[in-house]
Amino acid sequence: MSTEVKADAQKMPLIALTAMVVGSMVGAGVFTLPQRFASQTGVYGAVIAWAIAGAGMLMLAFVFQSLAVRKPDLDNGVYVYARTGFGVYPGFLSAFGFWASACAGNTFYWVLITSTLKPLVPAFGDGDTIWAVAVSSVFVWGFYLLIMRGVKEAAGINTIVTAAKIIPLLLFVVVVIFAFKPDVFIGNLTGGYDIGGESLFDQVRGTMLVTVFVFLGIEGASVYSRYAKKREDVGRATVLGFLSVLALFATVSIISYGILPQAELATLRQPSVGSVLEAAVGPWGAWFISAGLIVSVLGAFLAWSLMAAEVLYAAAKDKDMPAFLANWTPKGVPGNALLISTLFIQLLLVVVLFAEGALDFMLDLTAALALMPFALAAGYALKIAITRDGYTGVAPSVRTRDLIVAALAVVYTLFLIFAAGLQFLLLACLLLAPATVLYGLARREQKQRLFTAPGLAVFIIVLVGAVVCVVGLVTGFVSI
Repeated sequence: MSTEVKADAQKMPLIALTAMVVGSMVGAGVFTLPQRFASQTGVYGAVIAWAIAGAGMLMLAFVFQSLAVRKPDLDNGVYVYARTGFGVYPGFLSAFGFWASACAGNTFYWVLITSTLKPLVPAFGDGDTIWAVAVSSVFVWGFYLLIMRGVKEAAGINTIVTAAKIIPLLLFVVVVIFAFKPDVFIGNLTGGYDIGGESLFDQVRGTMLVTVFVFLGIEGASVYSRYAKKREDVGRATVLGFLSVLALFATVSIISYGILPQAELATLRQPSVGSVLEAAVGPWGAWFISAGLIVSVLGAFLAWSLMAAEVLYAAAKDKDMPAFLANWTPKGVPGNALLISTLFIQLLLVVVLFAEGALDFMLDLTAALALMPFALAAGYALKIAITRDGYTGVAPSVRTRDLIVAALAVVYTLFLIFAAGLQFLLLACLLLAPATVLYGLARREQKQRLFTAPGLAVFIIVLVGAVVCVVGLVTGFVSI
C-alpha cells in the first residue's frame, strides 16, 4: 500500500485539528505563568507583554492561515515553507530546529511533572534526580509504543485529553476571581520600575521567551495539513485554537497578581498556578492543579511527539534528511523518525541530571529553537506577497492585507530573536552545527552539491556561532 493511500485513511475534521492546536499549546507552560511573569514584571508589564505576544502570534496565525490557502500543495508547513522560500539548507535548519524544540519541550514537561510530584515522592527532587529521570524515561517509551499503534488513535486520545485538562484551569480562573484582592493587585502594578528597578521595556523583554513557549503549537494544524479533510480547515483550526488559548493564558497570569504580592509570586514553587490556588483556597487547590498538570503534560507530550516525528519524516521524504527517516509503518506512523525523536528526548533527560536550573533552561531553550522556523515561515509569506506568487485572480486588497500581516509577523519574530539574547542564540547554533551532518548524508545519498552559495554562508554563520558557544561555555560567558 502506498504512503498516499495510508495518509488518506487518516483524515481529521476541523474539531480534531483545532484540538491538536489547543492540545499543543495548552501544556505545562500555562501552569508556570504566575511565577515566570512575576519574576520579570508587574501588572503593567504583563498586560503589555500579552498585547505584544498576542498581536504578534495572531499575525503568525494569520500567516499560517494565508500560506495554507496560497500554497495548498505544501504540506508540513514549518519545514516546507522555509525550504521553498529560502533554499534547502535553511529549510533543513528550520526542520531540525523545530524538531529539537519539540524534543526540548517534551523534556521540560517531564522535569516539571516529576518536580510537581516531589511532595509525594521526595526522591524526585526538582525533576533532576536519577529517580525522576528513570520514571520519566519509562513514560517516554510508553508513549512511543502508544503512538506506534497509529496516528489516528493517538489523535483521538489527544482530543479527549485536551477537553479534560481545560477544566482545572477554568476552575482556577473562577476561584481566583472570587478571591481577588484589589489592594494586592494595585501594589503589583509597576513591577518596581518606579522605585529604581528594571525599566518597563526590560521587564517586558524578559517575558518574551515564556510567551513563545506557551504558544508553541500554533503551527500544529499546518504541520498536520495533509491530514485535514478540508484544506481550509487548516487555517481555521490555527486561528480558533490561538484565540482560545490567548484568552486563557493572559487571564491566568494577570489575575494571579491579585492574590499574592509580586515578591511572593516570584518565588513560588512550580507549578505556580497550584501555589496561587493554594493561597486562595487551601492545600486542596495545589493538589487539584497538580492533577490537571499531569493530564496536561500527557496530552501535550503526545501532540508534540507527533509533530516532531512528522517534521523529520517530511524532511526525509523531501530528501533533505537521510532516507531511513522516511520509513512509514503499516499503522501510518513515521516509525524511524519517531524513534530518533524518542532517543533524543532520552538524551536530554540524561543532560538534565547535570544541568543547573534544568526546568527554566529547557523552557527557554525550547522557545529559542522555535524562533528560526517561525521567522522563516513569516519571511516566506512576505516573499510570496511581494512577488504575487499564488495571488493570481486574488483581489488586490487581499494581497495588501497579507503583505501587512506578513511584514508585522517578520518584525515580531525579529524582536523575539533580540529578546532571546545572545546566549540562547549561541546554544541553538551549538545544536544546529553538528546536525548538519544529517544534511550532508542526505545530500550524499542524492548525489547533490552540498551547499549553494547562500547555503554555505548560512552554514558559516551557524558554525561560527557554535565555536563561540563552545568558547563561551569554557570561559563561563555562556552557561546552562
